[in-house]
Parts: sequence; structure tokens; C-alpha cells
Amino acid sequence: MNAPATLDRAGIAARIPHHGDMCLLDRLEGWDAQAIHCTTARHADPANPLRTGGGLLAPTAIEFAAQAMALHGGLLTAEGSEPSAGYIASVRSVKFSAATLHDRPAPLHLHAQRLSGDASQVMYAFRVEDGAQQPVAEGRVVVVLNTPLPDNPTSTSP
Repeated sequence: MNAPATLDRAGIAARIPHHGDMCLLDRLEGWDAQAIHCTTARHADPANPLRTGGGLLAPTAIEFAAQAMALHGGLLTAEGSEPSAGYIASVRSVKFSAATLHDRPAPLHLHAQRLSGDASQVMYAFRVEDGAQQPVAEGRVVVVLNTPLPDNPTSTSP
């Protein structure tokens, strides 16, 4: 595994499927085979694409953490291999300690720890803290890997 210990925003964007304004991570602070720590100030950006009229609502913390998980998966991929595509299958035991993110002190600290997994799915615990080390959100996410989306997203019921 020949992956960098830290990355800036450009290095992160090159390793996850989220580009442009949808890349919500600013910096990889550190990682190992089981965990990752990233930071960002993108939550305070008035032009954040996830922001609503009420601001950046707390559930968006899940997307911030999921991008850290995607980066972790990309860093674990063997050099020269394509990272597995992943889709959030479930989010569990989520606790929010704030209603919004845009007004939290920067940077947000995104921590994710791989709890289990195989070639088809992985489970992470995540924790998001603000720049004052106050909790913002925590929970668990199951990501399904290598599952292509259907060409025709419409479904029919019997």
C-alpha cells in the first residue's frame, strides 16, 4: 500500500467520486487500515450545495462522514486498482448534538472507524466534532460495495 499519510482537497477529489463543490473534504489528517480522520470548513460555505434555506442541517453530517469513508476505501485499494463503488444501505444509531452545521466552529473533524466488512459490504462507525471538539453527530453506516445501479431506476409493483 503506497498511499499518502495526508492529502489536500485536490488529492482527496482525485480519490473519491465527489468532485467540484460536492467534494466536502478539505484535508486528510491521518488514517490506518481501520480508521480515518479528515477535516473540513466546507460546512461554513454559504454556497455549499447541501445548504437549504434553513442553513446546513445536521443530517448532512452523514454525507460529510460518508465521504471520509469513501476516501478510506480508496486509500485501502491496492495501487493501480479501481476503488469499489459504494452506496449507503443503512444508517443506524444516529445522534445529533446540533440542529445545524453551518454555525459550528471550523474545522469539522470527521472520524470513521471500519467495524467490519468484506468484498460486498462494510460497516463504519462515525463521529463528527466541531472545531471546539464538541460533538455534532455520531452513528453507524453500512455501505454496499460493487453493486451497480439499475439502468432503469423505475420499478413496478405486482
